[in-house]
Amino acid sequence: MLHHQLIQNNFPTLHLKDKVSFALTLLDEYDIQHLPVVEDENFVGIVCKADLLDADENVKIEVLQQHFIVSHVKADSFFTEALAQMAEKELSIVAVTNSQQQYVGIITSQKIVEATNTFLNTEEKGAILVLEIDKRNYSFGEISRLIETNNAYITQLNTFLNTENGYTTVTLKLNTLEVSDVVATLQRYDYRILYYFGEEDYNNEIKENYTHLMAYLNI
Repeated sequence: MLHHQLIQNNFPTLHLKDKVSFALTLLDEYDIQHLPVVEDENFVGIVCKADLLDADENVKIEVLQQHFIVSHVKADSFFTEALAQMAEKELSIVAVTNSQQQYVGIITSQKIVEATNTFLNTEEKGAILVLEIDKRNYSFGEISRLIETNNAYITQLNTFLNTENGYTTVTLKLNTLEVSDVVATLQRYDYRILYYFGEEDYNNEIKENYTHLMAYLNI
């Protein structure tokens, strides 16, 4: 998904000559913490409610320009850039501009949540496995092959490097909820599974061995 697909271009904007009181009224009306400031169709920055509350309501917001958050994304960029800016700068909106730095619209945090939900396909049911792998030994091909030996396949994959220990954390989503055979296969090949979520098939080898043991002990 690109930013231009998530834009709300009917959202209110502020101008440098607008008063602080007017900006606060808009923020309360739309129940947000930030508003974009635009002059002559050019994006100037984002003003924060906390800064406005500290200012005299009768002054113009141009006096706060040094506090503006000059943060925006390009309309034809991927939506995760807006997600990153929201997380890093704690924004409730992200401004979108074209190649000439002209203001196009904004993306709200709600739109980002919806886009992330669609991107991760959370409505599709499937088991989740989280592995920890030495980055030198990480091989998507091998992991995929091992999972496919259990008549399953990967529908989502995410990785990030844990800088504290140097290991790569790999999160997998499968096309099935049944996870026990996949877990057993990965463990057999010395993959460290941090945790997993799904339904365990109680007919797997581990369960059968446990059942046989309990039957023997009850004799």
